[in-house]
Amino acid sequence: MLKTLGDDGLDLSGLEMAAAIVARHMPPTPTIHWPLLSRRAGAEVWVKHENHTPIGSFKLRGGLVYLTRLKAAEPDLPGVITATRGNHGQSIGLAARMLGIPATILVPHGNSPEKNAAMKAFGVELIEHGEDFQEAREYAGSLADARGLHGIPPFHPWLVQGVASYGLELFRDHPDLKAVYVPIGMGSGICGLISARDALGLATEIVGVVADQAPSYALSFDAGRPVNTNAAETIADGVACRTPDPDAVNIICRGAARVIRVAEAEIIAAMAAYLSDTHNLAEGAAAVALAGLLKDKERHGDDKVGVIHSGGNADRELLARVLA
Repeated sequence: MLKTLGDDGLDLSGLEMAAAIVARHMPPTPTIHWPLLSRRAGAEVWVKHENHTPIGSFKLRGGLVYLTRLKAAEPDLPGVITATRGNHGQSIGLAARMLGIPATILVPHGNSPEKNAAMKAFGVELIEHGEDFQEAREYAGSLADARGLHGIPPFHPWLVQGVASYGLELFRDHPDLKAVYVPIGMGSGICGLISARDALGLATEIVGVVADQAPSYALSFDAGRPVNTNAAETIADGVACRTPDPDAVNIICRGAARVIRVAEAEIIAAMAAYLSDTHNLAEGAAAVALAGLLKDKERHGDDKVGVIHSGGNADRELLARVLA
C-alpha cells in the first residue's frame, strides 16, 4: 500500500533518501544571481533554475522518486497512468522509460502540441480527453480501474519528497534567503520547498504565487480549507488548477507566509523579463513566481530573495506573444 501523508517521510532523513535517488539521474541545477533582474525587482535576486533539468522542469525530481519507490514496492507493476498539462507527464514519461515501466498519459483537448510531442518522445501512450486538466484527471482514474494500471495522482508525498531535493540544494547554498517565491500548480513544488526549509530549520518566508484566473489555492489559503473553482483558464497552464488537493492545502496553510495572485499581463511581462534579463525561456507557470516577486517590489528593499524558475517549456505561440 502506498504511503499517506500521515506517514510521509518529509523529515530530513526522508528528504535525503529522495535526494539520493534524484542524484543518480541528474546533477543539481544552478542557482544564479542576475544583476539586471535584481535591478528590476529592487532586491538581490537568486534564481533556482529548474528549467535546466533533463525535461526542462522541476517535476522530473518527483517522477524519479515516485516510480523508483513504486517499482521497489511492486516489482511486477503492469504500468502506470496519470493526467497532466505537460511537465508532470514528461516527468513520469522519462522516469518510466528509465525504469522500464509502461506509462499512459492523459491530457485535455487543446493541450500544448509541443508538450504532447515531448511526452510521446519518451514512449508514453498519450490520450486526449476532456476540456481541462480536471476532466482528464477523472478519466485517467476510470482508465486505471478498467486497465488495471497504477494511477499516479498529481500530489503525493513521494512526489513532494522528490521535488524537495531542489529545496535542499537551494537552502544549503543560500541559507540566508529572506524569502522565496514559488508557483503553485497542484502543490508539490511549494510543499517540497516548505518541507526542505523546515527540515533544515530555517526561517525563510515561502511565498506561493497563483494566476488570477486560476485562484483555487489562493482562495484555499485565505479560507484555511480547500476551495474549488469552476474554471482555471490561464496562459500559465502549469498552474491551471481548479480542484486543490486537501493535503497540499494543509501544508501550505501551515508553512507559507502568504499566497498572492498575478494577472495574465503580469505573467507575460515576467516571461519577457526572464528573456531580457537572463536569456532564459520561462513557461507561464515559471513566470508566475517572478511576477509575484515583481508585484512585491516595495516589500523587500535590498533583501536577498529567491525565485523558483520551475520550467522553460513554453510553446511557440505563447513565446510569439511575449516577443511581441
